[in-house]
Order: sequence, then structure tokens, then C-alpha cells
Amino acid sequence: MSKIEFAAQKAANIESMARRENLKTLAKDFIRETAPFQYCYNFNWLGMPIIQFPQDMVAMQEIIWTLKPDLVVETGIARGGSLIFYASLLELIGKGQVIGIDVDVRLENRRAIESHPLSKRIKMLSGSSVDPQIVAEVRSFASDKQCVLVCLDSNHTTDHVLLELMAYSPLVTVGSYIVVFDTIVNDMPDSLFEGKPWNSANNPSIAVRKFLSSTEEFEVDVDIEKKLLITVAPGGYLKRTKRPRN
Repeated sequence: MSKIEFAAQKAANIESMARRENLKTLAKDFIRETAPFQYCYNFNWLGMPIIQFPQDMVAMQEIIWTLKPDLVVETGIARGGSLIFYASLLELIGKGQVIGIDVDVRLENRRAIESHPLSKRIKMLSGSSVDPQIVAEVRSFASDKQCVLVCLDSNHTTDHVLLELMAYSPLVTVGSYIVVFDTIVNDMPDSLFEGKPWNSANNPSIAVRKFLSSTEEFEVDVDIEKKLLITVAPGGYLKRTKRPRN
């Protein structure tokens, strides 16, 4: 089978799979049923805990390898695995930096990140991702970059994510993405989020819908969701298709 034939067969399989509503249901069932066991905590990347689903990691790898961004901005650092993941891809590409933002970068996590061999590609900012000073610092750092990718994975309330979208979407270059993680909260039972300020009525998915209703510059890349099937970011892979209006 030639490369062209393989690509055509893959595309046909993805389209056929995307039409199967039972598979979509099974995918959400899997996420719901594994959530109490914190399935997304099961994995490491180059020795660091990465709190992501493997399917979304593969999607981000494809995006980064294709775009070869000069800068990846991530809100929400947690234990640092995603920062190391993005930095490792940029290291293979041979260029680029990662900025990680978190309101509370715990000392243990900061030390682990700073002592990692890939720390040379990482810059951490401590503070709220929507603090005007933090936003201004990131914008300054991104001002001369040819390709910028943004990932939102911090506070998952509607208001916070919408503020992040408004603050960081202007940095995203045409053809690149602002990826909003955990839009899946919208489709999960509230019992999974006891003690959290987000739930099925207050979550990133609602923020995405509000954001898209206010702009024509971004659209959901449905092809990513079709092939992943299992993802914590349904409707959250937002691709910039138009330049911002002056």
C-alpha cells in the first residue's frame, strides 16, 4: 500500500468512525467511568507526571510537529509533565520556548522542572493567568514570535476560561491553535467535581461557545476530535483561520 493509499484509507476509516454515535457514547462512558480512578494521572513523560489523556498528547504532538512553533504558552502547570512534553518536542525540532503559568507553582514541582534536562526551554510565571501583568509579560515575550500555540488548562470555570481566551487568543498566529482542555466537564455528571467550582453548568465548553460567538477568527478543528474519539477537549481544539481585524 502506497503512502497516498494509506492516507486515503485512514481518512475513510476516521469518517466512518465519526458517524458511529455508539462509539461517541462509549468514549464518553470510558472517560466518566475511569474518572473516579484519576485515569489521567497514570502517565509520565520523560520522568515527569503528565496529567493528560494519551490521545490528547498525540494530538498535541501532531500539532507541534506540523507547526513547529516558536512559543508554546500553557496556563496551569500542575506537576510539570506537559511543560516537559512540549519542551521535548521543541528540542527535537531544534527551536522554541515554553511558558508555563500557574497561580501556585509548588516548590517541589518547581525544583523538579528546573532540574530537568529540558528546563532550558521552559520559563515559569507565578500568578493568575488572567492577571494583567502576567498577560502583558507573555504578550511581550510573544511579540516577535512567528508561530505561537496556546494551551489553556488551569481554572476550569466559564468566566476564567473566557478571560483566558480573550487575553491569549490575540497571540495565536494564523494556522495555529488555542487548545482549551477539559471541555469534557460539560458532558460529565456533577458528582465528579464535588468541591470544585466547575461543573456541567460552569465549565470551559460554555466559555468556548461564548468566545466563538464573538469572533470569526477561530473555528473548531473537528477533524482532530473525529480521529481521537476519546478526548478531554471535545470542541476545544480552536484553530485560527483569519487574521485579527485592525
